[in-house]
Amino acid sequence: MHSKLADVGLTIFSQMSQLAQQRGALNLSQGFPDFPAPLALKEALAARVAGDDNQYPPMTGVPELREQVAALISRRYGIEVCQEEEITITPGATQAIFCAIQALVHPGDEVIVFDPAYDSYEPAVRLAGGVTRHVQLGDDFTPDWDAFAAAINDRTRLVIINSPHNPSGALLTAADLDRLAALTESRGIHILSDEVYEHLVFDGQRHQSVLTHSQLYPRALVVSSFGKSFHVTGWKTGYLVASPRLSAEVRKVHQYVSFCAPTPLQLALADFMQQHPEHVDGLAAFYQAKRDRLCAALAGSRFSLVPAAGTYFQLVDYRAIRDDLDDVAMARWLTEEKGIASIPLSVFYERPPADRYWLRLCFAKTDETLNRAGELLCTI
Repeated sequence: MHSKLADVGLTIFSQMSQLAQQRGALNLSQGFPDFPAPLALKEALAARVAGDDNQYPPMTGVPELREQVAALISRRYGIEVCQEEEITITPGATQAIFCAIQALVHPGDEVIVFDPAYDSYEPAVRLAGGVTRHVQLGDDFTPDWDAFAAAINDRTRLVIINSPHNPSGALLTAADLDRLAALTESRGIHILSDEVYEHLVFDGQRHQSVLTHSQLYPRALVVSSFGKSFHVTGWKTGYLVASPRLSAEVRKVHQYVSFCAPTPLQLALADFMQQHPEHVDGLAAFYQAKRDRLCAALAGSRFSLVPAAGTYFQLVDYRAIRDDLDDVAMARWLTEEKGIASIPLSVFYERPPADRYWLRLCFAKTDETLNRAGELLCTI
């Protein structure tokens, strides 16, 4: 058989989680919380299942949840979007990203991504028959707009951006979005903005959403995640916001990939969002405290770091410990020999820099887990 993704195997996230389980290691690799979901959210789901809200919903998502998303966008960003024509509920943000790429990218089209980049982008582009062009972020994980401009050509169809950025936690600024708009507007290039960590921005900074950019939004698709925001990554429920024209194209694909997201999950989220709007407003402080706890716990270690500006991931530099190991080998060594699992940064690159010694740690964990992580890492 001729594989469409011959060089693609099990993701590094699954590999490291499996290795952590096999070794009984503390798992700071795959990005999921180890603390419970909100009790009121679980009770809302139980009530919806018991009430027999278990059949197909509308393909675009239950109206109650789309209404809550529109209300959240209005409250957080001060803009109005149409729940009927601009909001689509999907079974996970990754599915929304996949459908957007399939809807927009034709064979031979080029898609620009910024490395380090989340690993689902390129396979989706290849399955659409497109070609991915990688532009490396700078040493501080900010865009090199001159390199980006040089990568644009007549075949460029789409640019994928991600802020807050996985894996670095870096943020795009308002000036970055202005530069992106200026470089792409005349060519009509579309923008796919992965904003799944939009509410996890720290130190008083503000998330700059493409939703609020008047030049970008008409040709953009913005993706976010209930799983990230409500501590339920296993629910695999997300959403996509785009103009009516672009939403219609994505929905054509979505209806044949999954048709819909699960009904009781959508209704439970809608109930919880209506009853507890304060949940989202408290996420930045909640996760900043966890970031600060992990960074403080590592203060006595041989790892070096700059506190993440967003997401629930922290990069740590290990070169003072084992500069003889590349980051993949180091991640395995830490898991097998020291009992703590992480993610190597190089897997997010097409061509990893030779002088990078970074590992990604997830701090969406209980205080007990973070304290234990600090103890383990400080002994190395």
